[in-house]
Amino acid sequence: MLYRTLRAVLAFLARLYLRPRVEGAERVPAKGPVILAINHLAVIDSFLVPMMVSRKVAFLAKAEYFAVGSPRKRLVRMLFRAVGAIPVERDNSRAALASLEVSGEVLDRGEAFAIHPEGTRSLDGKLHRGRTGVAQLALEHNALVVPVAVIGTDKVQPAGKKFPRPHRITVRFGEPLDFSRYDGLANSLPIRRAVTDEVMYAILELSGQEYVDSYHKRPGEAA
Repeated sequence: MLYRTLRAVLAFLARLYLRPRVEGAERVPAKGPVILAINHLAVIDSFLVPMMVSRKVAFLAKAEYFAVGSPRKRLVRMLFRAVGAIPVERDNSRAALASLEVSGEVLDRGEAFAIHPEGTRSLDGKLHRGRTGVAQLALEHNALVVPVAVIGTDKVQPAGKKFPRPHRITVRFGEPLDFSRYDGLANSLPIRRAVTDEVMYAILELSGQEYVDSYHKRPGEAA
């Protein structure tokens, strides 16, 4: 009950503040394991997209946001829980594996999970090559993939800005992608690459971004 109430309030505030154009939300399956594969222009993308669909959508967030202590930290923790965030440690050698395990558990329960295939937000506004985690999740857990494009969130929260500012945005959902034809091939690197590229092309068609066939490096990642 608390989750539904907080989510409804946050969704209302998001719509009031950002006046989003939401296109194709009905394409998100109402049940069953599904991955929302989203381009990434701003920190708020992970929080915003789940509030634009009717079903609960989980996503990963840094464990530090769930720290207990002051009233402010408790409020942040409650809000993150309300929008479906799952805490995960990201600054250790097992971070990537742990993220896949947590994501897989969500999908195995027949729920929806949101992911940014680029791995980190794009600082140049271009769509970068996707990392194959999205393909691994889809293939190992028999999940449909819904490509999603967010447009304008980089104007709402430019790099370096902590607080969003009003700016109209668009959230565009594509047709679900079914990769069941690759059943049993989750361990094939070429197949994972092909699936990921298909997902990225679908996002590209929705977003209209310029595509760059190279990874956007995470902070601190070697070139």
